[in-house]
Amino acid sequence: MPAITADTLPLPRITAPSASDTERPVRSITTGPRGYEGEGFPVVRAFAGVSAADLDPFVHMDQMGEVDYEPGEPRGTDWHPHRGFETVTYMIDGRFAHQDSHGGGGLITDGATQWMTAGSGILHIETPPAELVESGGLFHGIQLWVNLPRRDKFAPPRYQAIEGNEVKLLASDDGGALVRVIAGEIDGQHGPGVTHTPITLAHTTIQPGARLALPWHPEFNALVYVLSGRGAVGPARHPIRQGQLAVLGAGDRISVAADTTQDSHRPALEVLLLGGKPIREPVVHYGPFVMNSKAELIQALEDYQAGKFGTIPPNALMPHRI
Repeated sequence: MPAITADTLPLPRITAPSASDTERPVRSITTGPRGYEGEGFPVVRAFAGVSAADLDPFVHMDQMGEVDYEPGEPRGTDWHPHRGFETVTYMIDGRFAHQDSHGGGGLITDGATQWMTAGSGILHIETPPAELVESGGLFHGIQLWVNLPRRDKFAPPRYQAIEGNEVKLLASDDGGALVRVIAGEIDGQHGPGVTHTPITLAHTTIQPGARLALPWHPEFNALVYVLSGRGAVGPARHPIRQGQLAVLGAGDRISVAADTTQDSHRPALEVLLLGGKPIREPVVHYGPFVMNSKAELIQALEDYQAGKFGTIPPNALMPHRI
C-alpha cells in the first residue's frame, strides 16, 4: 500500500477519551487457520471458531495473502454465484480484477475496495490480471461477507468501486495512528461505502509504541483483526498478533496498542476494525448463498441452475494461466 502516515497530511484528530467512556473489554481471541480459496490462493480464515451471534451482521472473512508470488503463481476465482449478502474486497497490496453479470467490474488495486451487493443473485469473477500472473508480485487483501436482512435479501444487485484516495483519513489524538474509514462512521467522520446494513469498517496503522482509542457505536458489535504486527487490545491489554481476531464486549470505545518493537518486515501494527448492528435473524449458509431458511437455499440453487442470476458476458474476464 502507498506509504501514508498520520503526520503526512493535516488530518482530523479523533477525540481523546473522556472519564465517562466505557472501554470495551476482550471477550475472546481466536487464531484463524490457514487454507486455500478459489483456484488456490492462500488465505487466513479470520472468523473460524467464532460464534455466528458474535459476528452478526458479518458472515465470513478471509485475509488473502500476504504473499509475494513468483511468476505464474498468482491465483483467483473462476465465475461463481452469490445471493443474499454483500461481498467486500479490500486490496491492501497488489491487484485483483473483478467482473460481474450485472455490468460491475474493474481493477481493485493498492488501497481500493469493491463493494458488491449480491442481493437477488449475481455471477462474478475475481482474478489477478494477466500481467500480475506473468510477473508475480505482492498480493494482500481482505474479503468480507456482510449479511443482508430479510427485507433486502432480494434487493437488486449493486456494485461500488471505492478508490484508495476516497476513504476518509483520520489520525489518533496523539498522531501515532492512521485510520482509514472505508464504510460507516467514526467520531462523526464518514467513509464512502454505502451499506444496506449499518456497519463500520476501517483499516488502521498504529506506529510502534503508539495507542489508538476511538469511539464506537454502542449498539454495534466490535471486532479487531490483526493484519500484521503485534500489539495489545482492550483495557487489560490482551496480547494480539497477526491472524488473530478479538471479539469485544459492550462499551463505547475501542483501544488497540502497538508493541514498541515490531519485526523488521512489519514496521507497524496493521489492524482491521469492524462492527455493525446485529440483524438477529436466522442465518442458513451454504457455499455462496446466505439465506434465512433451508427452503431459500434450495430455491437459490435452483434459480442459479436455471440461469436466473444473469449470464457471463461475451468476451468475459477469465482466469489467466501460464
